[in-house]
Amino acid sequence: MNNIVVRSIERAKVSIIQGLGEQGTATVHEAQNRMGLMLPYMRPVFSGVRVSGSAVTALTHPGDNWMLHVIPEIAQEGDIAVVGVSAENSDGMFGDLLATSYKAQGILGLIIDAGCRDSQELTAMKFPVWSRAISAKGTVKKTLGSVNIPVICAGALVNPGDVIVADDDGVVVVPRERAAEVYDAGLQREENESQKRSRLAAGELGLDISNMRSALKNAGLVYVETLNEYD
Repeated sequence: MNNIVVRSIERAKVSIIQGLGEQGTATVHEAQNRMGLMLPYMRPVFSGVRVSGSAVTALTHPGDNWMLHVIPEIAQEGDIAVVGVSAENSDGMFGDLLATSYKAQGILGLIIDAGCRDSQELTAMKFPVWSRAISAKGTVKKTLGSVNIPVICAGALVNPGDVIVADDDGVVVVPRERAAEVYDAGLQREENESQKRSRLAAGELGLDISNMRSALKNAGLVYVETLNEYD
């Protein structure tokens, strides 16, 4: 699958995508059995933003952002661009000009396993980017890649149409086919956490709420009043 652009992809229901976004990366990651989380070096250019959308993917090559210019031609409103690179790279492949184009086409954000630049401008225009690095080093447009094929981005497999959830805690990928299932599991988790939060706020300990005491004792944890008692 070299040097191709796939125009049409399947996407999850908008309501499910939005619901996963409201849950956030931590809940979604736990809800799908701790799968799909990108490596923690992927950080937002500016904090305080959360996005969710369908992945439009691109495979690029180090120092070459040609395929990033193809993405807005085939993306739909509500998509998130996800860019993998054929070898490790931190060059500034994306800046305010491309962000202006992406925003005009309704693309909600960019996840790129490389660098971006114009961080002040991206912040001012409120276009969210999660990247490996921030670098002023520019790129060329010489080598073809592909758009809307499976890619590896920051250690995670992303297929076109998968749901992306990104916030200050990181970036998580939900396979499109599992999106509704993961959303339902997230709702159950939120309800459980809401009940625990109320009990913790009332003064109960997590040790008792989650029945940890016997397990800790069986594991060998011993309580003593002072170090002098421990021999």
